[in-house]
Amino acid sequence: MPTAAEAAHALTVTDRALRRGDAAWIPISGEIHFSRVPRHRWRERLRQLTANGVTVASSYVLWLHHVAERGHPRFDGNLDVAAFIDECADAGLQVALRIGPWAHAEARNGGFPDWVQRTPVAHRTDDPGYLALVREWFAQLAEALDGRARPGGPVLAIQLENELYDRPDHLRTLKRLAQEAGIAAPLWTATAWGGAELPDGEVFPLWGGYADGFWVDPDDGWQPNFRAHFLPSHQWDDPGVGIDVRRAQGFGSTASAGLAGFPPATCELGGGMAAAYHRRPVLAARDIAALAHVKIGNGSAWQGYYMYAGGVNPGPGLQESHDTGYPNDLPQLGYDFHAPIAQSGDLAASAGLLRMQHAFLDAFGPLLGDMSSTLPDTRPDGVDDRTTLRWALRSDGASGFVVVSHHQPYSQLADVPEVRLRVELDEATVDFPAMTVPAGTLARWPVRLPLGDAIVDWATASALTVIPGRRPTLVLVEDAGIPARISIDGVTHPLTPGRKTRVFGSLAVLTLPHDAQPWVQPCAGGQRRLLLSSAELAWDGTGCLFARGGDGIEAYEAGEWRMLRAGRGADPVEELAAQPLREPGIVPPDYGLRGRRHSAPTAARFESLAGVWTLSIPAAAFEADAVIDIDWAGDVAQLRVNDRIVDDRFWDGTRWSVAVREVGIGPGDRVTVHILPLSPDATTWLPAAAHRQRGPAQLVELRGATLRRRGAWEQVPAG
Repeated sequence: MPTAAEAAHALTVTDRALRRGDAAWIPISGEIHFSRVPRHRWRERLRQLTANGVTVASSYVLWLHHVAERGHPRFDGNLDVAAFIDECADAGLQVALRIGPWAHAEARNGGFPDWVQRTPVAHRTDDPGYLALVREWFAQLAEALDGRARPGGPVLAIQLENELYDRPDHLRTLKRLAQEAGIAAPLWTATAWGGAELPDGEVFPLWGGYADGFWVDPDDGWQPNFRAHFLPSHQWDDPGVGIDVRRAQGFGSTASAGLAGFPPATCELGGGMAAAYHRRPVLAARDIAALAHVKIGNGSAWQGYYMYAGGVNPGPGLQESHDTGYPNDLPQLGYDFHAPIAQSGDLAASAGLLRMQHAFLDAFGPLLGDMSSTLPDTRPDGVDDRTTLRWALRSDGASGFVVVSHHQPYSQLADVPEVRLRVELDEATVDFPAMTVPAGTLARWPVRLPLGDAIVDWATASALTVIPGRRPTLVLVEDAGIPARISIDGVTHPLTPGRKTRVFGSLAVLTLPHDAQPWVQPCAGGQRRLLLSSAELAWDGTGCLFARGGDGIEAYEAGEWRMLRAGRGADPVEELAAQPLREPGIVPPDYGLRGRRHSAPTAARFESLAGVWTLSIPAAAFEADAVIDIDWAGDVAQLRVNDRIVDDRFWDGTRWSVAVREVGIGPGDRVTVHILPLSPDATTWLPAAAHRQRGPAQLVELRGATLRRRGAWEQVPAG
């Protein structure tokens, strides 16, 4: 793969890596659903992806969203897949399209339109009646793509189906139907988790992994398959992803799937987690970062995230629900997913941690792709071992990187004292100095790394990037609680984090403090520059730099620091007046169960029991890119504009942020917040921080709402 007829971009695939020409390449894909993001935000979101180190925008094309009525396909507005692909190309991103026909995506009927779901055929099989429907869909999609999904175009990969476990012949048929419709790409992919049986050589198997998930029962705890993702391992299959839907649709158990001659690659590393009504996980930024980081040490050749940018369903009733025969009730509109780029467009704390990993992969990916993963002789004795250091080695035998991923959610690991790492290479043994590795450490330490005329024997600060120049600069980031040191050509040197470089012959070393906020921007001709700023940065495919808010922007390139932009200060924030309109009613402990999972309240129950507050929106909200931040507590909430529901949430203890422009608030509009109380006897699963806020009475509060005016994006002069 790819075949000669579909080859492009000098792309080849080996059992260890993807390669572009002679160099290994590690794609970084981030899921963003164009039909769940307003079209006027596409350019901004895609530039945000690019600046956060994502190289491939991945998106479902949900049949449900495009062909609600048979014979009337829609590819206009925020359903215009061709325009979305063009925007991706302008942002410097390649595209992975997940074309179904069935997708899941927490969508109604798994992404089937109702009329498809009702058709009396054997869905997701080679039933001729079903294939006739698929041909119709693929033909409509191909016409809308208008040649964009072809070898040499911006579409790198096409995923067939999703979570199809025991029908390899059907995947082969879907591939043929897509090709006959005029859809093609260098890579054809399929999800491999759950022991999926895939047609040999026809599709690239992609894996997934989540730190926690809404798809387990509310009282089942943190499952072993989630916990296993935080261990050094060469096991890529996770039988737990989507297991509830698999069972509901009658798929049986299958054996664990193997790599089948392909490199280990992912398309669904959890970039956050959605909330179902019965279970509402919230993960910390370091939880998300650790999940991805451990895969680098384990040998990942493709880092793919689900989701990277949150969104909103394009209409009501399009969510997965008990009413449509699925095992979970999801919010009918909100699909924030606690992603690195929130539904509101704000960056989550996870974005900065992931961005540093992506800068590392950009700089060192050509080396890493040729480095296999080796696990240490002493490693954790199962998921309950909290005291053994968690690390792995990527090495080609001559050099490499020690990848320490000593973190997990919920049950934190212990600090590990007196760590003395020894790395045995083909012709050298490297001994690191003794140290204590604190819990939470995510480190990437070079081993016998040649740079300039020097050899970096080892370092105890994480590799971030290399800034080219007459004297290349190795940029390291201090790992909190670990003395930063480096050994070059056999001599050990202490490192002082800050802005000052140290010169070792033909190599400069810059060590940033652990709380730095670095951005690494690729530039023309294989160059890079390091940017430091608390402002949010973004850039497009031409290298134009944009910024909003925050402090000044400093740039380091070719060995020199310079100021690109002065600070703009914090975003103005003002309190919003909230007036109660209706007192809430007394709610029951639950609204029914499907098996052991709670059903969300019906619209009628919500309407009769929710408390209502009105928000006064000042004129300033329409003069800037304003966001309403809502601090609330309860069970379920809706935001309405002139009585129309524009967003909704299940309470998990986190702030609810809504961009004013996205939800269509205009001058003079009536804006109301509706909150359903949480019963003291409710048994839905809540995060610990939310659970601690419960008491003997039902919980329902609008604690406050503020208007935050984000600054406009400014183009930053090249300087």
